[in-house]
Amino acid sequence: MSRVAVIGAGAWGTALAIVLGRNGAHDVRLWAYEPEVCDSINQRHVNATYLDGLAIPAAIRASNALGDVLNGAGMVVSVMPSHHCRRLFREMSPHLGPEMLIVSASKGIENETHLRMSEVIAEVVRERRGFRPRLAAISGPSFAREVARGDPTAITAASLDQSDAAEVQQGLSDGAFRVYTHDDMAGVELGGALKNVVAIAAGICDGLGLGFNSVAALITRGLTEITRLVVACGGRRDTMAGLAGLGDLVLTCTGSLSRNRSVGVELGRGRKLPEIIAGMHGMVAEGVLTTHAAIGLARAKGVSMPLTEQMYSILHDGKEPRAAIRELMARPSTQEFAGFL
Repeated sequence: MSRVAVIGAGAWGTALAIVLGRNGAHDVRLWAYEPEVCDSINQRHVNATYLDGLAIPAAIRASNALGDVLNGAGMVVSVMPSHHCRRLFREMSPHLGPEMLIVSASKGIENETHLRMSEVIAEVVRERRGFRPRLAAISGPSFAREVARGDPTAITAASLDQSDAAEVQQGLSDGAFRVYTHDDMAGVELGGALKNVVAIAAGICDGLGLGFNSVAALITRGLTEITRLVVACGGRRDTMAGLAGLGDLVLTCTGSLSRNRSVGVELGRGRKLPEIIAGMHGMVAEGVLTTHAAIGLARAKGVSMPLTEQMYSILHDGKEPRAAIRELMARPSTQEFAGFL
């Protein structure tokens, strides 16, 4: 039985721990920042804070000591919010070895550097330990609650080393969780991060009372923007037609369980962002921070992202959503794929 360390006991981290633990093939250890989350998991076999009402296999043990969780692990699944990734991997580095396969399941871009999460991890491990870690990334349409209760779900595991991608596929797959392999880490990671920006915009449409036409146009043009940036960053266009692209985008833009979409709904109803964030009780809507990083990355790559620019103005400059929509609709007419990389 192999040991798997899951770093991050939010809803998604807990759901992945459940997937890993429900077939009995892995010794699963789950790291949580909050002692009360550890107590809830170890004593009552439920994460009452982030995924209440869904049973966690009794064999899964939680701890807030990184060394205890990482000791002896062959696979490390990284599921922390993206803005904590660098700090946590610095703390984790003494316990990491070159034999470990690190799987990034966080969907975000580092604000200051515009690096993807796997790039942040690789940079920290090289600086602190002097070796390049084995890396993979997973993404796809996967609400945590549905994954945890066993609804059929499909995701993608990407790695530059196909044997590593296959190892993730084998480790995570079961009768309700299907994992495909991929070799486009840039596309899979960026697709998973950037779709959250579009999801906030989709929520705004709902909050404003707009109809299906508006959301369909938003998803389609949002996918075009994401694809342009993915290609400029070395990813592949066809990746965006798959689970980590279109699949995840559609889910997050239309599903009521999406935190990013929910933030947009409240913005469309006229609430202010600080008030919305304060009411989330520690839950994270990655798209809020990703919007800032996406703009920086797009400008560095010379990529046009008008929808993302308007979302930045709404989220960070307080622009009125209807004014942003008017500006988007008034842009000069052009061919649908004009300037597409």
